[in-house]
Amino acid sequence: MGGKQDTFMKKIAMFVFNGDPMCFIHVLLNALDMHQKEYQIRIIMEGAATGLTPKLAESDHPLHKLWEAVKTAELVAGVCEACSRKTGALNAAENQGLALLNEMNGHPSMARYREDGFEIITF
Repeated sequence: MGGKQDTFMKKIAMFVFNGDPMCFIHVLLNALDMHQKEYQIRIIMEGAATGLTPKLAESDHPLHKLWEAVKTAELVAGVCEACSRKTGALNAAENQGLALLNEMNGHPSMARYREDGFEIITF
């Protein structure tokens, strides 16, 4: 207890399934807040949330600035490839340079993040 701070970094993987912008704003705000507090954050977009990808790229979308901030901070691990195909957002994800996550039958694997020491939060 010599006053030395614990250097353990908390690792959080946010798996976002909900495509409602009112839910997604909380993902963005919390990711930025935790990042500022030196947490290691990864946002993984799944399910209906992948459908937000083209809308978030629009400069007049209310969440655009927050979306750009999390992308600039490199907090977005990527989007589910299978779900992006299903929601018609695959091209938008590719155009934004987002990784297409597909290691589990076309979907991202939660186990991979657990094995890397991440706590998983789902939205």
